[in-house]
Amino acid sequence: MSAADTTTPAKVPPPRQAPPPAVPKAPRRRRTSGGAAVPWALLAPCLLILALVMGYPLVRLVTLSFQKFGQSQLWGFQPAESVGFDNFDKVLGDSEFWTVVVRTIVFAVGSVVFTMVIGMLIALLLQRVSGWVKTLINIALVASWGMPIIVATTVFKWLFDSDYGVFNALLSKLPGVDMIGHNWFASGPQGLAVIMLLVVWGAVPFVVITLSAGLTQVPSELEEAARLDGAGAWGVFRYVTLPILKPIVVMLTTLSVIWDMGVFPQVFVMRGGHPEAEFQLLTTYSYDRAFVVNDYAQGSAIALLTVLLLLGVVAVYMRQMLQIGEVE
Repeated sequence: MSAADTTTPAKVPPPRQAPPPAVPKAPRRRRTSGGAAVPWALLAPCLLILALVMGYPLVRLVTLSFQKFGQSQLWGFQPAESVGFDNFDKVLGDSEFWTVVVRTIVFAVGSVVFTMVIGMLIALLLQRVSGWVKTLINIALVASWGMPIIVATTVFKWLFDSDYGVFNALLSKLPGVDMIGHNWFASGPQGLAVIMLLVVWGAVPFVVITLSAGLTQVPSELEEAARLDGAGAWGVFRYVTLPILKPIVVMLTTLSVIWDMGVFPQVFVMRGGHPEAEFQLLTTYSYDRAFVVNDYAQGSAIALLTVLLLLGVVAVYMRQMLQIGEVE
């Protein structure tokens, strides 16, 4: 055996792999000191307009509510006097004011309930009709929504006229019903019911369009799963559709309450510019105190109390939205 046969072969080291190419790092953006001010600069024009359009009238409203301000002060014959909370004491101590508050709340609640129920039913109906029917209904909704309030009020005055009203003529065609010559505005409840119908007619299109957009976000898989589990149409709506639409329903309800508590032109025009006592809502009551009785300070106090009442509604809305956000 030779020496070459007994010698162990030397191990060749494995070839060294080249390191992967270094990935170039994206350059870090430096935050400029003025970056946080850009959104405020973009919002500044809008905030300025809001301050001019809403801020000054609100400040003036608060100022007048704590003063004695009538025609003498308006024409400059006497200076405005600060009276503290006297205007609020007179308003809150007046039984007529509380009657108007209750009437306004009942009117707003009735209008909101009918608006939301009718709007939801029409929105659900639109999901089950053909395309051309849906288009026709949407055109009618937008047309009624875009109609000026004065025009819509005039149309409703004609529909419910005691002598030439179409509604009375249609009701009189029913067996045993004679409504010819019936005056719907002879009593406050009937007249306010007609005005409520006018308010609902003008508010339903916005609710329908908004809810229809929300219904497109309801997953069909969840509805199908609920039906397979034995849920009927009401069960699917209650446990699947309504929880998904809850944020939209809360928003629409809050906006409807604010709008319906601020109803003014419908009542004012329907009653020819002089609403009777049983037709008074908070808006018309404040207007009468300021521009009919010429007590601008007391009218301002009523308007300020109305604003505070609406702020309570907004606070409830914000609380509901925060709770929904926590659940999600």
